[in-house]
Amino acid sequence: MSDASRMPRAELFRDTLGVPHLRADDELALAEAQGRVTALDRTWQIEVDRWRAQGRLAERLGPAGLEWDRFARRIRLADTAERVFAALDADDRAWVEAYVRGVNAGLDAGRRRSPEFASLDTLPGERPADEDWEPWAPIGIFLVAHVLFSPFPSLLWRAHVARALGDDAVDWFTPGSAPSGAGSNAWAVHGSRTSSGAPLLGGDPHRLLELPGVYQQVRLACPEYDVVGLAFPGVPGVPHFGHTGAAAWGITNAIAHSVDVFTERLDDDVDGLRALGPDGWEPTAHHVETIQVRGGESVPVRVIETARGTVVAGADAGEDPAAGAWSIRLPARIESAAGFAAFPKLLRARTAADVADAFALWSDPVNRVVAADRDGRVLRFTAGRVPERPVGERRLPLDGATVATVPIVSAMTPPEPVSGFAVDANERPAGRPHAALGFAYSHDARARRIAALLDAGPTDGAETPSALSRLHADTVSLRALALIARLRPHLAAVGTDAGRDLAGRLLDWDGDVAADSADAARYERWRDELVARVADDERLRPLHSPHGMGAIFDPWFSVRGRVGDSIEALLDAPGLGLDVGALLVAAIESVASGSAEGDGAAWGEAHRLHPLHVLADLTDPPDGVVVPGVDGVPLAGDGDTVRCTGSVPGVTPLGFRGSVARWTWDLGDRRRSRWNVPFGASGVPGDPHFDDQLTDWAHAATTEIVTDWDALDPEEWR
Repeated sequence: MSDASRMPRAELFRDTLGVPHLRADDELALAEAQGRVTALDRTWQIEVDRWRAQGRLAERLGPAGLEWDRFARRIRLADTAERVFAALDADDRAWVEAYVRGVNAGLDAGRRRSPEFASLDTLPGERPADEDWEPWAPIGIFLVAHVLFSPFPSLLWRAHVARALGDDAVDWFTPGSAPSGAGSNAWAVHGSRTSSGAPLLGGDPHRLLELPGVYQQVRLACPEYDVVGLAFPGVPGVPHFGHTGAAAWGITNAIAHSVDVFTERLDDDVDGLRALGPDGWEPTAHHVETIQVRGGESVPVRVIETARGTVVAGADAGEDPAAGAWSIRLPARIESAAGFAAFPKLLRARTAADVADAFALWSDPVNRVVAADRDGRVLRFTAGRVPERPVGERRLPLDGATVATVPIVSAMTPPEPVSGFAVDANERPAGRPHAALGFAYSHDARARRIAALLDAGPTDGAETPSALSRLHADTVSLRALALIARLRPHLAAVGTDAGRDLAGRLLDWDGDVAADSADAARYERWRDELVARVADDERLRPLHSPHGMGAIFDPWFSVRGRVGDSIEALLDAPGLGLDVGALLVAAIESVASGSAEGDGAAWGEAHRLHPLHVLADLTDPPDGVVVPGVDGVPLAGDGDTVRCTGSVPGVTPLGFRGSVARWTWDLGDRRRSRWNVPFGASGVPGDPHFDDQLTDWAHAATTEIVTDWDALDPEEWR
């Protein structure tokens, strides 16, 4: 369905940033238009994610796609997406189908525009023929975006810790729940604290910084609604961040325990592959799939599903049954629901209560939500689905032989009115209704810093969208200041003039991780050295042994990454018995002795933007492969600051994780709302809007949203 005649009822406009503004006669025509413009602007991105959902990345990329394909087949992403699509009600299914029709109408033109497809043609082996999308593809893409966003890889990490160091050691790596730099920010300000008297919402989601960007700015208008927001390319609607004019919302990850992990004991006998459950040996559903690897031999993968879930990790994920394996119980698969019923309902929201009603249909991952409306109501709540487990059963994988499955239940909390301001930044929500949903959380430094900035407020006491930019831009690290303060009692042990000078500089530093700050660079080098020394301590050496859970999980098993994420807990852990003073001082002396070469260099000289692109994963690519990129932009901040630009302490200073969008919603006048993405509205390298927002993003600046149709440029459909 590639002819343009399917689009007469939809108009495409663009603003000066190239953001698509779509206007259609009805909701289905609008969904089709959203799919089509997404294919025009983001074909490479959405095709890669579709191949990931299918477990067919290696067919295009060769061995570089193999590990993902193994994982996707084992967890049964495509089959789960098909189940979810089949379970949608008729209206929601028609809406998704309309979006897919639009994608298919734009794919040919989008492929011609995207130079990455030409690079694919230079790889060894035959490239599969292009295909139209199947109706379930958007659900598969949504699952791809979130399946590893779950805390379940951290459960596997904690199992590795317990196996390597003993059960008590698990708590040394709490509260950190994800590799350093993970997390998001969101805040809500009641109208009593704003210049207009209407609420303001704002924040920024933190993910891997990928090219093209994770989110797509878009406007969707039809007689039923007129919404601006941030879409997932390949997925209809604006599920995470949107403003309907009358109501608005934004989310952060609740870090809830949404997926149970089970250890599985498997056995091949004359009756087939069995798994040991609480009532004895049980049959499994299992089969072998073949992954076609471009330019290489095909690879068989054994797909196993027990009564508890899909086997995703272990020694070849169960291909050697005696080695043991781990299964996960994914809510979307168990319940045949991925929250898609909430997406069109959000577009129709007119009040904060409407937003809450829509999120009652949310599934996984569990989110904390802030919502507001132009009548002045501001609400915060948690939405999603979780297994009904006590906290003690969220710490480690459960023994599948003895622990039964439990129902998956709603995590929806009663919406709480906000009368001043509210902050969510993935911290442990002490005393809040959703405090019991998770196990380990992100450090609370970002949340405390945002709250302090909001509490101080502008000098006139009235917040505006532009004033809230100070939150997006903030680079003061409370966590850094607290870590440095541990040095003070040990200053007498610093034995060199260079070491004393460095310690003094750090203790006098204001904690601002500015790009042009030499003291910020000194702090980061000292923290790197401290993290490296702790990670390499002989008492933690067993953690460096192979985890045996599959290469796809390697990022969650980076020992230095985990140590950096939980450095305070490790220094304080009595069972570990580190000589804290000696470590702090040794790190100072080591950095000071080598500082002549790098001393005085600004943090931004080392901390540069390093976005990820799937073609960069190719090993020994031929000359014809061109990996799109951007110049190494100097960055301020780090993974602990509100302006999140995460690296991995002790591993690399390069910034590859951080704010993948910044947004501020004004409920008094949507035209004062602001947004920004890291690169641009287009995912096509060479397009004027491929990276025209990058400079603003690097400085945490945002742009007012244009909503006047007369101020937009009409564009003919390709």
